[in-house]
Amino acid sequence: MITLTMTTTTMTDKVPWDNIQVPTANFNVRLVESSTVVPLYWGRNIDGNCLLIVELCGDHSRQFRKNRINVRGINVDLQVGSSTDKQNIVLILEEYINRDLFFGLCTTLISSLENVTDSGSAVAVVFQHLGRWKNFLAGKNARILTSEEIRGLFCELHFLRTLYQGHVNYEDAVNAWCGPEGMHQDFVLGNTSVEIKSLSGTERNTVRISSEDQLESIVDNLFLKTYRTSISPEAPYAKSLNEFVRIIQSELEGQVAIEIFNMKLASFGYVELNDYDNPRILVIGEKSYRVTDEFPRITRLNIALGLTRVRYQIMLEHIERFKCDENELWEGI
Repeated sequence: MITLTMTTTTMTDKVPWDNIQVPTANFNVRLVESSTVVPLYWGRNIDGNCLLIVELCGDHSRQFRKNRINVRGINVDLQVGSSTDKQNIVLILEEYINRDLFFGLCTTLISSLENVTDSGSAVAVVFQHLGRWKNFLAGKNARILTSEEIRGLFCELHFLRTLYQGHVNYEDAVNAWCGPEGMHQDFVLGNTSVEIKSLSGTERNTVRISSEDQLESIVDNLFLKTYRTSISPEAPYAKSLNEFVRIIQSELEGQVAIEIFNMKLASFGYVELNDYDNPRILVIGEKSYRVTDEFPRITRLNIALGLTRVRYQIMLEHIERFKCDENELWEGI
């Protein structure tokens, strides 16, 4: 049984559970002020756990059992509601230290529930999101991405989209995306590998290399691809990371390609959060460089014995002579 307080919590409040007292029995909750058909509540239980409660009309036990999944760090339960004709899906955060991330996941779910028309659709949306959370929380990078990581992922997705739009099929394209898997280069396809770099702000004149392996490849053709980006809130072609991900998900064809893409997003550390609705990014320029033996770089072959995990920056003006035509890169692929 839910004990309902007489207040509401708006979507602009941060970590709403801090303002909800731990009850002596059942739940204490606050209504989420939203435009959803199904009522939603922030809550705390007698153990002090943070809750998000989705109130349903009717009996959804069969649908719940069929779709139920285990998500690390989040307990998912179906409970009797405030009356016999109601049920509650209760999402319970197991560790309070993760409340900021849980709040981000919940607010994204709340936004998605604004489009549902009935309780059955709400259950489907909840489990759709739980599936994404499961992959995300199972990864090693379950946190909010930094601004640099957001730009980096945006540029990798830009290259991925170009790859499947005119050069290879959808499944081969997403399989070629190796950056989320910890490979030395971001894309490997056949005898060609490509390392993607984003340039913005103070990094406009240099490109940052994160290891002695990043510009060394076992394949014959290695390219460095740079994208110059701009934060452009008003530009008509600018996209947020969330928008760009949704565009690619809508364009990919084939269930296998879509599943691989979503898994790799999770491995990278991305799950749809309202935090990624900004900034709006615009690619304003791109260049390709062929990495040859003369290319200025540090590799395992020329690094001093005992050194490892080397990070360095390359001045773009000194690699102009390695710049190549875009077609040269695509011919290798």
